[in-house]
Amino acid sequence: MKRVVITGAGTINALGTDVATTLEAMREGRCGIGPLEFRDVDRLSIRIGGQVKGYDPEAAFTRQQLALYDRFTQFTLIAARQAVAQSGIAFDDALALRAGVILGNSGGGMTTLDENYRSVYEEGKNRVHPFVVPKLMNNAAASHVSMTWGLHGPSYTVSTACASSNHAMAQAFQMVRCGQSPVMLTGGSESMLCFGGVKAWEGLRVMSKDTCRPFSANRNGMVQGEGAGVFVFEEYERARARGAEILAEVVGAAMTSDACDIVMPSKDGAARTISGALRDAGLNPEDVGYINAHGTGTAANDKTECAAVADVFGRHADRLMMSSTKSMHGHLIGGTGAVELLACIMAVRDGIVAPTINYDEPDPECALDVVPNAARETHVDVALSNAFAFGGLNAVLALRRAE
Repeated sequence: MKRVVITGAGTINALGTDVATTLEAMREGRCGIGPLEFRDVDRLSIRIGGQVKGYDPEAAFTRQQLALYDRFTQFTLIAARQAVAQSGIAFDDALALRAGVILGNSGGGMTTLDENYRSVYEEGKNRVHPFVVPKLMNNAAASHVSMTWGLHGPSYTVSTACASSNHAMAQAFQMVRCGQSPVMLTGGSESMLCFGGVKAWEGLRVMSKDTCRPFSANRNGMVQGEGAGVFVFEEYERARARGAEILAEVVGAAMTSDACDIVMPSKDGAARTISGALRDAGLNPEDVGYINAHGTGTAANDKTECAAVADVFGRHADRLMMSSTKSMHGHLIGGTGAVELLACIMAVRDGIVAPTINYDEPDPECALDVVPNAARETHVDVALSNAFAFGGLNAVLALRRAE
């Protein structure tokens, strides 16, 4: 089994248009959640989100490209460019034949879908653009990443709701570890912040109208976000031989199913996934210093996740730090685990733990160190990234400080 390291990272989200600005915002505890700006937002009861503001698609892509790229694909390609550039990797013919792409995404091209439903049903048009299907399909981003860099290895999209990115990265990790591919581009993206995307989530009645307060006793729901995170996962010896900067090592992953309820989280399922990631990485509970929580800000998720962590870590749970960066960038649904992995990298590489902001009141059912309101500078050797999705689909990744 080969060791797997991260040699490149890229992102665009409500906190920043690259990794440096995103991590700076996390260190400062800055909130990227604000008023939504799109057509017919006044018809919504939920009017806030972690929206990427000031974004100009025509500054990043040609008109010919934009005819094919939904907003979620655009975000993915921007993040992938950054990740590949940082890694310094050159996809020559031999490497390109084996390198691939695994990305997470839940809703596909929601902006394209929304615009075309409006065109047909509201405006009465009988014709849509011939590229509507290629723009809205969930695998569009993965396909365009593979085409941009000429990658001929295993490439596909994982769609498991809020765990999509973690599932994608777990599978990319396994492919590199077992030797199937020496390099994988992986992560995820989402852009559901359009009228139809928000209206659908309104129906679940789990959304906050003011802000996201994970673990706080007065929390009142989740807040949607948008964006992408993409990483270069590379075989350790290969990265070392070419002198690449190693951001962190991926040491374990686990994936489970609750097989229980379509929307309610399961403490047992979450605990089994966390334990499985530790077992896969060969770690003891006391080795872990930080957990980036799923931490959606809903009453059910937060207390269930805290109970699962308490069960797995026992007495060590009191010494763990666990924060939810969704309080800053919102819940990116299928892309959320990818952006949140950046907080894990910051913890093990820079020794800075991102906070849970908007924390007002302690909740006895969330009695862990949730790093309230201010980042913390400390030494972290191992970090976990949790993702527990609707449908009872769970995925947890384990990162270790690079040696």
